Amino acid sequence: MSTTTINQKAILEKLNIKSLNKMQNQAFNSISTNLNTVLLSPTGTGKTLAFLLPLISSLNLNLPEIQALIIVPSRELALQIDQVIRSMGAGIKSNAVYGGRAFSKDKLELKHLPSILVGTPGRIADHLRKETFFTENIKTLVLDEFDKSLEVGFENEMKEIIALLPDVEKKILTSATQKIEVPKFVGLQDPIIIDFLEEGDSQLVVKTVISPTKDKRKTLVELLNNLGSQPGIIFCNFKDTIQDVSDYLTDNFISHGCFYGGLEQKDRERALIKFRNGTHQLLIATDLAARGIDVPEIKFIIHYELPPRNEEFTHRNGRTARMNADGTAYVLKWKDESLRDFIVSTEIEELTPKKAQLKSNWETIFISGGRKDKISKGDIAGIFMKQGNLTKDELGIIEIKQDCSFVAIEATKASHIVNQFDNTRIKKKKVRITIV
Repeated sequence: MSTTTINQKAILEKLNIKSLNKMQNQAFNSISTNLNTVLLSPTGTGKTLAFLLPLISSLNLNLPEIQALIIVPSRELALQIDQVIRSMGAGIKSNAVYGGRAFSKDKLELKHLPSILVGTPGRIADHLRKETFFTENIKTLVLDEFDKSLEVGFENEMKEIIALLPDVEKKILTSATQKIEVPKFVGLQDPIIIDFLEEGDSQLVVKTVISPTKDKRKTLVELLNNLGSQPGIIFCNFKDTIQDVSDYLTDNFISHGCFYGGLEQKDRERALIKFRNGTHQLLIATDLAARGIDVPEIKFIIHYELPPRNEEFTHRNGRTARMNADGTAYVLKWKDESLRDFIVSTEIEELTPKKAQLKSNWETIFISGGRKDKISKGDIAGIFMKQGNLTKDELGIIEIKQDCSFVAIEATKASHIVNQFDNTRIKKKKVRITIV
């Protein structure tokens, strides 16, 4: 068997990482030499790279079959891991499959089988039932965020998936939560447990903000004005609450995006794109955004509604103060509301009357061409700067997808760029350009 020879240094350079941290080194050694590994480490510490490096080292490049299956609890996490594998530049083919898009699109992409398949439990189970691909060569199974993917809602699908993968030899489970028992049906025998949950140097500060009324929206706006223009997530428990808060922020001219399970996949992806590129500094979200989404360093999170369990509280807080950075979690509570038992006494944050500029200076534009059209970031930057006369400061983050691209443009220049370049050609592709 010819396993992959990886140039770890080259991969880290492509990912702009100087060196592996202690957890990643320990995980690499354990996963490379043991059949079963459980990796526990806080959100943002690099668990994805920790299991991907030894995983791709074990692949046989001469075998055109799926050799590793990575199961994740959300579409966003599937897409994120798939993107990390591509960004590693190791010549490994991967695909992401998930609910919310046509099954026929999966089948088309899987005509040329990847070495690594990433997917959500429902969609993976569907493929295994329909025998879209052979399973004999799937030797490695990764359950990323396994505390979520092994929850009761996914239990039947996970049982079915594991039963349909009789040739798996190696299992890797990762989580940022400790209090989880691995069900017997997973077949995890004598695992090596790598636990870094207590070793994080998080500088997280938890503060409480008191609302004088049960309707906390006015206090939320006061808090946001006190915090000023910096990236943060406002967590709610229900999509109806998100809509209510969103309408109120809109009425107060505060730029934001929304992110929850009821949104179409396209809208969820665009909300994250606009959050990443600064079009929106704020994201109002359910616990779907507490884990496995690819977003920049967040300075604060706000618990507009408290989660029912400590696990969700921990995962929400894990979106900020990551990798030794500082950050603040604000608990927004009505004065007569009781805090949950798992929230220890916190410092009270006193608000002062302030008015900040909370409207974004960026707009996001959509381009109907992407990787499959051989369009690169350089192509887009070149045409917008040379022909559109944009300066470096007026051109923001560019994201290239398979069949489209998204670009952050200084807000006052966005309409001009759309008018000038809609229906023009980038490379050989005639593209539509619109404001998202």
